[in-house]
Amino acid sequence: MRAARWIYLLAVAVAPVGSAAPALAQPAPAQAPTAQSVSPAAFARFVEEVWPDAQKAGVSRTTFDRAFKGVRPDLSLPDLVLPGKKPDETRGQAEFVRPPQAYLDRDQLARLARTGKAFMAKHISWLERIEQEIGVDAHVVMGIWGRETAYGTHKLPHYAIRVLATQAWIGRRKDMFRVELIAGLKLLEDRIVTIETMRSSWAGALGLPQFMPSEIDQHAYDIDKDGKRDIWNSVPDALASAAKQLKSKGWTFGLPWGFEVELPAKVDCALEGPTEARPLGEWARLGLARVDGKSFPAKHLGASAYLMSPGGTHGPIFLVSENFKVIRAYNTSDLYAVFVGHLADRIAGGGDFARPWRGIGQLPTAQIAETQERLKARGFGISIVDGKIGSNTRRQIGLFQRASGLGVDCWPGVETLSRLRQPARTR
Repeated sequence: MRAARWIYLLAVAVAPVGSAAPALAQPAPAQAPTAQSVSPAAFARFVEEVWPDAQKAGVSRTTFDRAFKGVRPDLSLPDLVLPGKKPDETRGQAEFVRPPQAYLDRDQLARLARTGKAFMAKHISWLERIEQEIGVDAHVVMGIWGRETAYGTHKLPHYAIRVLATQAWIGRRKDMFRVELIAGLKLLEDRIVTIETMRSSWAGALGLPQFMPSEIDQHAYDIDKDGKRDIWNSVPDALASAAKQLKSKGWTFGLPWGFEVELPAKVDCALEGPTEARPLGEWARLGLARVDGKSFPAKHLGASAYLMSPGGTHGPIFLVSENFKVIRAYNTSDLYAVFVGHLADRIAGGGDFARPWRGIGQLPTAQIAETQERLKARGFGISIVDGKIGSNTRRQIGLFQRASGLGVDCWPGVETLSRLRQPARTR
């Protein structure tokens, strides 16, 4: 996903929205791998250990052997547990290792918006049918489509079975990927896809909308009524399938994903996060206003919203709705959801963010994890130390900064980490 975009989190989507942590429970710490444990012979043994589970799922030995013919593990993939490598040294998803202004690149968003408008005009009849039949706004479908595969132009680089097997063997989320590997083999057994078309992202996401194998049966949608739910070759089916997944996660038609806002003096970014959610009208009474000068839509004043600042006070700040959480369920990342929502707005005629990014630097993952660990040790509400800057981490940083007399910017920086390294002051 972006790397891979529609990783398994697309399917389960149960991680707390206030954290950028994966949706699955954290696995128990494994023993440090050795060169011998990641040898070709060890991989071959792992593959044979998968066979009984595949057989129980209805996969024939012929399909199994064809799927794994000539397959070697791909040790270049992100999120692997490799000998001599610490977790923070392995390449991760762009949403978590790039600063916000790099991920939400202005030029890329502008290009995708231009292409999206042309693509939407070409497929408008199908998109209108999707709105009527499934109940998901066309512009957000375009936002997903643009982020995932640049409107179908991005070619998936990997053989999915190789990816899924590698991740199930030595990935950080082995159990999850083992399930997906079996599901992928079953797709081959049932001839839903061929070995030649079994191309994927680094996380094993398939087809034009990049579904994980276990999701295809649940969300693939035959909107062109040709008797096939074809997410590989049919653009209408792929668009409808993306919409179906949004709808199944709770999409509310017509509800904006969010609004860029200015904070009044009495409200700071430490109020961020879903635990501080309140009706949009209440935020307005606290003095928050849209940066474009427009009023919040009267019909949505009762809708729940929460404050979200992906770059702390160093960039745009938003009030986001339940639909933001739906987008975020595809990939448990605030930046991903902002990218999709903002791209959708631009395709619909909107412009750039009003507040500029102020050249935010990003600490190394290890120092972000240290910030979380030290906040946790001081009693702040950090439940998972993962080196990822999620909404809850920003909020807890803001609360610490407020309590310590620092400037409240809700961003993990050198000054905040330096203060955390000092002994706690007693009253």
